[in-house]
Amino acid sequence: MRRVTFRDPAGTERTGTLTDGEVAFGNRTYDLDEVELLPPVDPSKIVCVGLNYSDHAEETDSEIPDRPLLFIKTPNTLASPGSTVQLPEDKERIDFEAELGVVIGSQCRNVPADQAEEVIAGYTCVNDISNRDDQRQEQNWVRGKAFDNAAPMGPVLATPDEVPDDASISLRVNGETRQDSTIENLIFSVPELIEEITTLMTLEPGDVIATGTPAGVGPLSDGDEVAIEIEGVGTLSHDVAAGEFAGTVEHDFMPNL
Repeated sequence: MRRVTFRDPAGTERTGTLTDGEVAFGNRTYDLDEVELLPPVDPSKIVCVGLNYSDHAEETDSEIPDRPLLFIKTPNTLASPGSTVQLPEDKERIDFEAELGVVIGSQCRNVPADQAEEVIAGYTCVNDISNRDDQRQEQNWVRGKAFDNAAPMGPVLATPDEVPDDASISLRVNGETRQDSTIENLIFSVPELIEEITTLMTLEPGDVIATGTPAGVGPLSDGDEVAIEIEGVGTLSHDVAAGEFAGTVEHDFMPNL
């Protein structure tokens, strides 16, 4: 099942299901172009994982971590499918990062890896948009990772039965493939991530774990159209609007997470 949160033609927010290009709610069905898709969940927090694909660690000349590298994105970072993300002004490099988002279904703490499936509601697509200018200058990455609309998410919450263990994940910018991998290549698996994170904090229903990005990370420019596709979930599309400096200057790689 693929669940969607949407605004119907009357402007009312609903939760329904997406099947064959139609959204169903109650006894009504809508064509996709009749509704406005919203982020499929309303998380209290997005827990993000850095350097969780070995090819991405390699492209950034970074060592593979011996434990998951974690940081937080706050609810203000959410952006809807199909939206235009306004990037911070006067930044030289703001990058895209396609990620599998794991949606938590129940309040949980200290979950063993072998019981992790019990707390997963499903999966979605996340773009971990990253402001490298400021990320390089601070340790907590608030400016680098938690600016408004820095986490486009959607288009659906796909239940676990929809997403294979080796699901493909890809990202296209203006139709050109920039990232292409499978979630089978995660260094730390989804169950391992849930076990590690829940030793530190309580996860609430609707919270999201963004599991890291594969190789191919690169800069965004004003007007770019981004499409993230994960097998079993679908395609999260959005575009960006940016100041004149965004995406125009190349830098040596830092450990981009």
